[in-house]
Amino acid sequence: MERQGFPSQQSAVDFQTLEAMANRLRRHSLETTARSKSGHPTTCMSSADLVAALFFRYLRFDLKKPKDRRNDRFVLSKGHAAPLLWAVLAEAGAFPVEHLKTLRLIDSDLEGHPTPRNKWVDVATGSLGQGLSVGVGMALSSRLDGIDNKIYVLMGDGEVAEGAVWEAASLASYRNLDNLIGILDVNGLGQSQRTMFGHDTDLYCRRFEAFGWETRAIDGHDMEEIDDALRWALQADGSPRLIVARTFKGAGVSFLSDAEGRHGVPVTDPQELAKAVAELDDDPGRDFGLTIAAPDKGGSAGPQGFARQMEGPGYGPDDKIATRGAYGIGLRKLGAAHPEVVALDGDTKNSTYSQDFLKAYPERFFECYIAEQNMVGAATGFAALGKIPFSSTFAAFLTRAYDQIRMGAVSRANMKICGSHAGASIGEDGPSQMGLEDLAMMRAIAGSTVLYPSDGVCAENCVRLAAEREGIVYIRTTRPKTPLLYPNDEDFWVGGSKVLRSSDNDQATLVAAGITLHESLAAYEDLKKAGIAVRVIDLYSVKPVDGETLRQAARETGVVITVEDHYPAGGLGDAVLDAIANENVRYRKLAVSGLPRSGAPDALLDEFGISRKRIVEAVREFV
Repeated sequence: MERQGFPSQQSAVDFQTLEAMANRLRRHSLETTARSKSGHPTTCMSSADLVAALFFRYLRFDLKKPKDRRNDRFVLSKGHAAPLLWAVLAEAGAFPVEHLKTLRLIDSDLEGHPTPRNKWVDVATGSLGQGLSVGVGMALSSRLDGIDNKIYVLMGDGEVAEGAVWEAASLASYRNLDNLIGILDVNGLGQSQRTMFGHDTDLYCRRFEAFGWETRAIDGHDMEEIDDALRWALQADGSPRLIVARTFKGAGVSFLSDAEGRHGVPVTDPQELAKAVAELDDDPGRDFGLTIAAPDKGGSAGPQGFARQMEGPGYGPDDKIATRGAYGIGLRKLGAAHPEVVALDGDTKNSTYSQDFLKAYPERFFECYIAEQNMVGAATGFAALGKIPFSSTFAAFLTRAYDQIRMGAVSRANMKICGSHAGASIGEDGPSQMGLEDLAMMRAIAGSTVLYPSDGVCAENCVRLAAEREGIVYIRTTRPKTPLLYPNDEDFWVGGSKVLRSSDNDQATLVAAGITLHESLAAYEDLKKAGIAVRVIDLYSVKPVDGETLRQAARETGVVITVEDHYPAGGLGDAVLDAIANENVRYRKLAVSGLPRSGAPDALLDEFGISRKRIVEAVREFV
């Protein structure tokens, strides 16, 4: 049975032509890495037959419209094989073959590992073990849009030691993602030694089958077997399918094939390179005339915009609400206004309140269970296909997915993350549940935005701002209910702050957000009674920070004290210090300076120096 819409001219490509193309891809990989004196030619050579067959016989991809959602997608999870990807794209006509000579040059989009600087690449890969999660997100996105495309993920055998691979494998079978096709290149060699299971393809098959996949083991250098396996994979019905291909690193060249110690070692010796190219027997003047077939038309071609303006907050003046609860309300309202918004959660939806979105838009909600790495990786896949994913879990558990967040930034992913239950103020659950590092890690992400609301009105606005802001946006929410600070029509913007208390006689400035802002406001009242005037700033935008307002406060009051429910390193206090570093000002940072323990929230805030009482004491030391 042929795939619907399968182009007859592609199916007519003979195996000998594909084998010759595979050798050309090997030659390109050898020559480009030799020219750049860096790279991984042998891992490209193990996958060359698989890639040639897939791209020139089965892949449906419009090279002129690489972001068209109807395209099949190819994720090179073994990102160190980037020269192979660049070679096949060049041979397909994406860009001139001559451009391959720029591999790894600083002004080239042909980087050492794939990134979306190259417009034919959806996501960055190279931190191994993440591609399958991205593929899961893509497959879920295409299914949501009703698009009949296939998501291909080429993995290396070494990377399946990563736990994230099995998180992805589990969710893929649970969600019956028969539009997801995995290809496992079992070349048996890692970076420093043989892989865990060598060439035991049956073992890999059994492991994936245990996770609900259908598998087929093949000789990854037999074009007829590869073709038959790809045709089989396209006929999946109800389960994801995996092709487990036994290959050899350096295949096609006698002295490189299955040779240890050659990982990441280009063939730079001219005589050795000439010998390798001669063995490949590729005629560089031959025009194969091969192309990649375009997808069938129909379905969604690209992202949609806001359907209507997002509904604003609607609180009563005496309402109290936790910012995590307001996040859920805001997310639901955003879902009504923006059809591209999807929500993901890690089995914490009744704590993060993403359940509000689930109740309103169940088809756009994706429960990822307790697998945060896969949740963020899948969100990257959603974002690559034009969705705006909001992922939520406890802030503490996002540390587990930090590499996926980091790679999301390299992918330029337009994804949003909410970390709830931040800080020691969560109370009795204890330190394992307290997010105390999250501001530091999210501020460090390239191009990120970090928002930290202190009341329900601000929290709902932060959801809106996150959707409107391109790139990775982190929203930090807290567990306890707090009173409102702002009217429903208050305006917020990225890079802003709010001066909540001030006078011409202020002797110090308190800068805080979240639960410690309420403690600072309480301290303000205590200090006012003692005749000490202080300024209070709500720093709801931690990155980018409102440096102008902070510097003005520093100059006018001479003392700046930051208060945060976070460890001292890298959080709100450091963001403020960066902004006022050149001011003549006395400064103190109040933060959680030790390892917390279980206890009542008020007791913990006091124990670790960020309660109203401790804030008052800090001000008195200066005044």
